[in-house]
Amino acid sequence: MTDRTAMVTVCGRPNVGKSTLINTLVGEKIAIVSSKPQTTRNRISAVVNRDDTQYIFLDTPGFHPSRTRLDQYMERVVRSSVADVDAVLMLVEPTAEIFPKEEELMENIRSTCVPAILAINKIDRVSPEKLLPVMALYGERNVFRAIVPISAKTGDGIEDLFHTLHEYASEGPALYPEDMITDQPERQICAELVREKLLSCLDKEVPHGTAVEITRFREREDGLAEIEATIYCEKESHKGIIIGKHGAMLKKIGAEARRDMEALLGTKVFLQTWVKVRENWRDSDAQLKNFGYTED
Repeated sequence: MTDRTAMVTVCGRPNVGKSTLINTLVGEKIAIVSSKPQTTRNRISAVVNRDDTQYIFLDTPGFHPSRTRLDQYMERVVRSSVADVDAVLMLVEPTAEIFPKEEELMENIRSTCVPAILAINKIDRVSPEKLLPVMALYGERNVFRAIVPISAKTGDGIEDLFHTLHEYASEGPALYPEDMITDQPERQICAELVREKLLSCLDKEVPHGTAVEITRFREREDGLAEIEATIYCEKESHKGIIIGKHGAMLKKIGAEARRDMEALLGTKVFLQTWVKVRENWRDSDAQLKNFGYTED
């Protein structure tokens, strides 16, 4: 039984491993992962129950240049998430350099007076002696109360991270049921799984101009889940790329997404996908709201 809670915002530049860390903390895949920037678009709450404490991690989009209304929405999500929490967990890579977006994020953290912890991720890629200048560089900024080297990929340092975060838990009942691992509906996670495959299978600007809507989500009496997903893109030429020659690319995207959906749902999935063009949807307030990118 939990009698303490810790709400923690996870933030950092794109590709530092925020979503990978969230999945590692939870022990299941609830956030999509990609080597491309702008993978996460919404704030995702992940729930972890350990001993007497319920941890709620808020996975936020990474900072990136604001070119469209979608970009501006994602940046507002980051800013609004770094407040009214018990702690902020900022992720960086093991590089002895502080980038402008990290400077901006640290200034935002400092202005909120929320306790902040720095996690230096991807330590599996560097030798231990190379971590010392990185820790010293960030330590000089007097922003973080603790610096914890971790590897979200291998799990190294995760126990130390939980131990550090436990200090900022407050007394109070659990906010979510103990068997709940995320506030994201299965329908939304399935849409994100399709988008993850778009990111992994397609190159350049095409996947960033896509959105996915689950138009049918039904479990049959025999246990099979029937799911229909519509992929929206901004250009007719992009539609052809997504479908591919003789539908090969769309078939590949669907097959890979279905595999992850079956792992998530624990049942067989019959997935159908379509592709439609919706020009400039990233700059349309109405379309953004339709796809669930709202701050309400």
